[in-house]
Amino acid sequence: IELVPPSICGWISLTLVRSMLLLCVRTADADGRLTGKDALKFFAMSKLSREDLKQVWAIADSKRQGYLGFTEFMTAMQLVSLAQAGQDISQDTLAHADLGTLQPPTMEGLEKKLKKSGAHKSSSDLTAYHPVQTSMSANWFNSKSGKKIAMKSVTSIIDGLKKAYIEKLRPLEKTYQYNDFVSPLLTSSDFDAKPMIMLLGQYSTGKTTFIKHLLKSSYPGSHIGPEPTTDRFVVVTTGPDERCIPGNTIAVQADMPYSGLSAFGTAFLSKFECSQMPHPLLDHISFVDTPGVLSGEKQRTQRSYDFTGVTSWFAAKSDLILLLFDPHKLDISDEFKRVIGSLRGHDDKIRIVLNKADQVDAQQLMRVYGALLWSLGKVLNTPEVMRVYIGSFNDKPIRETAAGPLGSELFVREQEDLLSDLNDIPKKACDRRINEFVKRARSAKVHAHIVGHLKNQMPALMGKAKAQQKLLETLDEQFAKVQKEMHLPPGDFPSVDEYRDTLSAYNFDRFERLHTKMVKDVDDMLAYDIPDLLKQFRNPYE
Repeated sequence: IELVPPSICGWISLTLVRSMLLLCVRTADADGRLTGKDALKFFAMSKLSREDLKQVWAIADSKRQGYLGFTEFMTAMQLVSLAQAGQDISQDTLAHADLGTLQPPTMEGLEKKLKKSGAHKSSSDLTAYHPVQTSMSANWFNSKSGKKIAMKSVTSIIDGLKKAYIEKLRPLEKTYQYNDFVSPLLTSSDFDAKPMIMLLGQYSTGKTTFIKHLLKSSYPGSHIGPEPTTDRFVVVTTGPDERCIPGNTIAVQADMPYSGLSAFGTAFLSKFECSQMPHPLLDHISFVDTPGVLSGEKQRTQRSYDFTGVTSWFAAKSDLILLLFDPHKLDISDEFKRVIGSLRGHDDKIRIVLNKADQVDAQQLMRVYGALLWSLGKVLNTPEVMRVYIGSFNDKPIRETAAGPLGSELFVREQEDLLSDLNDIPKKACDRRINEFVKRARSAKVHAHIVGHLKNQMPALMGKAKAQQKLLETLDEQFAKVQKEMHLPPGDFPSVDEYRDTLSAYNFDRFERLHTKMVKDVDDMLAYDIPDLLKQFRNPYE
């Protein structure tokens, strides 16, 4: 819930404030979201061309959510004012606009509509008039009725993904125990979560300092030192006050997307916490600070929880994964190799950061860069060269005595490139959700085919134990059979060794046979439902 900020009232007329609030609470579905049909009717009163309004919507809905909330609606109205004043419609124009002198937009027929709707309120009423933006889709996951969700309840792309998951994908996952093999069942908070950035690296490569540098302040519970100081996974996110929440508490909070971490047990949850603080950057993005990856003799000491499994879980939820190195820590230990291996399937999210680069001179930096790429080439099984950002990401000035003028300029440009990459994350968050959803659906479909195939290979009466053992031993051949018979892409299949380990704990005879209707529902969802959803919530002026 948002109050009308005083700055808004200073910019536009009270009539326009009333219209904004009215639209936010009285849209066709009364959920505080302005979607295509309502937008077409309302913005037509501005008398701007369709091309101008297309640009207005594109900038206001920069996250491509398919709707305008109150804040996005405010941005759209500011752009309409600028366009009516003869200025270009662009993000730069909006950023440099003097709202104090900008005239309110002219909306022809707005007063008449407001009078007709009986919304002509006094200015004293405005301070208590709140736009409601809470989505009701969170309640869909709590319903046990099994009823289909009405399409009129879907007012955003994320809502559409939730509907598709509950009605078509989740039944398949439950039937074939996808949550035991690959990933826990999704909750509403998984869809609504803010974009997340995970930082990985050996101790003292500057992970905590990197977060502090972006926030320009320390977060609650942070500690920086040359020794392994961060001994736990810490999620840094927004909150009303500064405090640390223990892992066991955060894992059972319904509004937090961390319930799946309960599967790693108390040993892990005691090494997990959430650090909350009010910060404008954290309103749009969350960070995951991780313990330093062990090297040398230290890696012989086993952790009390599945470190690789936890990093793999966070990798699936993250929008960006930063692997941090420094010039004196280029070696990739066995544990680090396993961690990087657990990022399989998330190559598009990985960025390499060569931190503390001002500790060596330009000649040494060139050699360090080459050595880093050589080390990564042996671990990352990809023909493409990973993007490596070079710099010194802390609050201290660059050491020009080591870097030289050329190095200083390089560091500044690299930092700008990395920050630009980070700034794009909230804008791409919705696209990332769609991408991860489709990836999950394809994975669940392959899993169902594998489980159904193994069930079919089991004998009806005698020799079940022997048959199961043989199937486990020839699992790679079974994968090849499924792939060939069902014409499935080999890239969608999981790791044979990891799958074999999980399967060994199950009785194949108790698996469900393949339900072709369930698989067809998921195929239809990917082929028709998702494209139709994107079409429904695209820019209404396209």
